[in-house]
Amino acid sequence: MTSNPTTSLRVAVVGAGRMGADHIERLHTVTRRAEVTAVVDVDEARAQAAVAHIDGASAYTTIEDALAAGVDAVILATPGFLHEEALLPLIERGIPVLCEKPLTPDPESALRVVEAEAAAGRRLIQVGFMRRYDAGYRALRELIAGGDQGELLLLHHQHRNADVPPGFTNQMIIHDSVVHEFDAVRFLTGEEIVSVQVRRGKSTSLAPEGLNDPQRVMIETASGVLADVEIFVCAQLGYQVDTQASFERGVASVSGAAALELTADRTKGRPIDASFETRFKDAYDLEVQEWVDSVLTGEPAGPSAWDGYATAACCAAGVASQESGAIEPVQLAERPALYR
Repeated sequence: MTSNPTTSLRVAVVGAGRMGADHIERLHTVTRRAEVTAVVDVDEARAQAAVAHIDGASAYTTIEDALAAGVDAVILATPGFLHEEALLPLIERGIPVLCEKPLTPDPESALRVVEAEAAAGRRLIQVGFMRRYDAGYRALRELIAGGDQGELLLLHHQHRNADVPPGFTNQMIIHDSVVHEFDAVRFLTGEEIVSVQVRRGKSTSLAPEGLNDPQRVMIETASGVLADVEIFVCAQLGYQVDTQASFERGVASVSGAAALELTADRTKGRPIDASFETRFKDAYDLEVQEWVDSVLTGEPAGPSAWDGYATAACCAAGVASQESGAIEPVQLAERPALYR
């Protein structure tokens, strides 16, 4: 699709749950040059409720019906295990997709998506790693690339959630949470991750039965940059994502979205976000806007299917290390020319 300032991208949002509903409202109220024309959900009543206030938008229970009605692009916000079966036909039809993470839940299926897109000969998939659109992360990446503080030596990440939904497992700590740090490390350093080690120590009494929380994840990149992640998903205090980078001549930090730190009544502090929607609201807004712009211009620029595959490979190594406690190598296929 070529750029046209009067063009409005007709978007189908597939999945009307928490993330899908957030994107529907974003497209309807914030995003420029885009409109929600279809919402797809297996729960027809939920799809209808999602479009009830949007003139011209229709509800469907299958992607095929939405495409037949006429859409230009898709935001895929269904559970990860459903992504491959949706993405492969969309690639075949040449439909651009913003796919929420994960690309797929495992490296084998993610590689199939990468290979299908490479065979099609054009990038159609952008993966929803929203931290790449956060102002703090972008500034830190520029600082690293600029080299003014010398070489980057270490990265330290803290990722805390207040609690988790029922049925949350140790594997989900890696696939649903640490996946963001895997991509952040790759984004900040511009390198692939070569190994992952997960340590499980003393667990909070507030974690559900069978869940070891917190955990410590150690990461090494191709050039030897060491990164670690404190992942604590039952921390109670709210949603907190912080990153610290150590250079040869300095240290830089990225913390919460709240910029105000108040000292009053013998107390010093700043608010803690309640959820990822508030912490990364601006990043989500920018992510979707830049995706829409890239589809309209035909110049893909965001996280690619390869990025989704590479993080899936990191997650597989992390889950293996949860069981073994050992340093596990990240196994990657050869990168297709499309992503070089």
